[in-house]
Amino acid sequence: MDRVETQVEELPENRVRLTVQVPSHDVHHAVEHAAGDLAQSVKIPGFRKGKVPREVLLQRVGRERLMTEAVESHIGGWFWNAAARTRLRPVEQPQYDFELPASADEDWKFTATVAVQAKPELPDWKELEVGIAEVEVPEELVQHELDALRSTVAELVPVEGRPVGPDDTVVVDLVADDETRRDFVVELGRGAVVEEIEQGLVGLSVGETKELSFELAEGATQSLAATVKEIKEKVLPPLDDELARAASEFETFAELREDVEGRLREQIEDEVETRFRAAAADALVAASKVEAAGPLVESRTRELLRGFARQVESRGVPLETFLAMTGQQPEELVARLRDEAQSSVARELVLEVAADQLGLDVPDAEVEELVREQAEALGDDPEQMLEALRESGRIEALRDDLRLRKALDRVAADVKRIPLAQAEAREAIWTPDKENPPTDTKLWTPDQPQRSEGART
Repeated sequence: MDRVETQVEELPENRVRLTVQVPSHDVHHAVEHAAGDLAQSVKIPGFRKGKVPREVLLQRVGRERLMTEAVESHIGGWFWNAAARTRLRPVEQPQYDFELPASADEDWKFTATVAVQAKPELPDWKELEVGIAEVEVPEELVQHELDALRSTVAELVPVEGRPVGPDDTVVVDLVADDETRRDFVVELGRGAVVEEIEQGLVGLSVGETKELSFELAEGATQSLAATVKEIKEKVLPPLDDELARAASEFETFAELREDVEGRLREQIEDEVETRFRAAAADALVAASKVEAAGPLVESRTRELLRGFARQVESRGVPLETFLAMTGQQPEELVARLRDEAQSSVARELVLEVAADQLGLDVPDAEVEELVREQAEALGDDPEQMLEALRESGRIEALRDDLRLRKALDRVAADVKRIPLAQAEAREAIWTPDKENPPTDTKLWTPDQPQRSEGART
């Protein structure tokens, strides 16, 4: 989509009137798209659907219907694109005013009147107190990492005098009606075979056979006989210098442990800082008494729902099945995601005002540098990615995200950091005007590479 030119006129009661100039290229595209849709739906004797010449189609449906179809199918996208570029947050559907285009090859304009989210009044965020956790590396976490490293060089030794345990490695014969697998090695606890086989092997002794059955992907049932031939267990090496030399680039165990603890500390520091930045944004939202609402929240909710469904279904489980398994009602899920969307939009609202107050801007070079870094990380062509972002208009969304990230950088740097325990103790003290506590959910923050386009598309 070409860049649409927009003029904004402020009206009373947080309403605005947008005058949107649509480039001729986009008008032509809309008319072509509408003609294709009408050609598929209109029955004209002598022509197959979709094969009706433009002149014949115009004679049958008329120019006014074609232009009406073109405008009505695209005006919403043009409006939301213009609203996003002017950083407006509509809280209702707009009222349009226009005359149909005179031609498919000329610029065209329309007006839209809509109520918008009032810009919040921000307090002095330097006076806000935000809790931050103390960075500690638990000893059990270090030990877990060291045990995982020991496991990579562990020795497998035969077991005698006991049955299969849940962490053993087992050599089995698997015999089914149509296939036999001899000396098949199963490392239990790794998920390399179906759960029914893993669980069925536990408790068997060498030489023992057990009939097992499990469900296939298409719903059929497969049965087989499993005979245990060998049982082996891992013997972890001691935590010493020899382990360091065998499993890492270090010469001593002290160096290895220091490296493991250092990497864990960096990860925890990053997580603590990310949570603190989110808490700083939420504190600014609460202090500004912002309540996000309107189509953008609903659009963000739908996007979160689509993302949640994709995540669940990527595991091979339909969303409806997942909800039934976890005892959730669809209405409960949507309500929770709507709360997340409201919090996400509210963060953007206060950070946009903060960015305005700070006079922040993001030059083209900075946006392009980020895109090139992301393209190289993904193995894509940077110039092609830049061109695709420009054509879709998403380059401006990325610029806005970077601008909000800069605003959050300043806010997080300016607020007063206090111990998390102190902040939580204050939060636990109820007062009549106390805000609702935040939920432990993953919301959009400017630390994420790109937010949902939502109503911008």
